[in-house]
Amino acid sequence: MILVTLPTHLRALAQVTGQVSLEVAEPVTQRAILDALEAAYPMLRGTIRDTATKERRPFIRFYADGEDLSHEPLDTPVPVVVSAGKQPFRIIGAMAGG
Repeated sequence: MILVTLPTHLRALAQVTGQVSLEVAEPVTQRAILDALEAAYPMLRGTIRDTATKERRPFIRFYADGEDLSHEPLDTPVPVVVSAGKQPFRIIGAMAGG
C-alpha cells in the first residue's frame, strides 16, 4: 500500500480525510501513483496533471522522503520508504506571489 497526502482542497474534492492508501503495481513511480490515484478518485482527474499531456500542473509539487520530485521524470521509481508504505508520497499546492 502506498500512502498519499493531498492538499486540503483536493481532499475536499475527493471527499476524503487524511491520507489515502492505494494499491500500486511495481515499479512504483510517480506516474503509477498518479494513475492509481486518478483511477480511485476520478474527480481528481485534471487537477494534479493535465488530462491531455499528463504533465504536472503549475503550482503542484510532489515530495517523497524529504525530496522535491516535481522535476524528476515521471517514470523514475520513488524512494523505497514510499514504495514500502513507510512514508507518504506528498502532493503539495505551491504558493506564488510577491
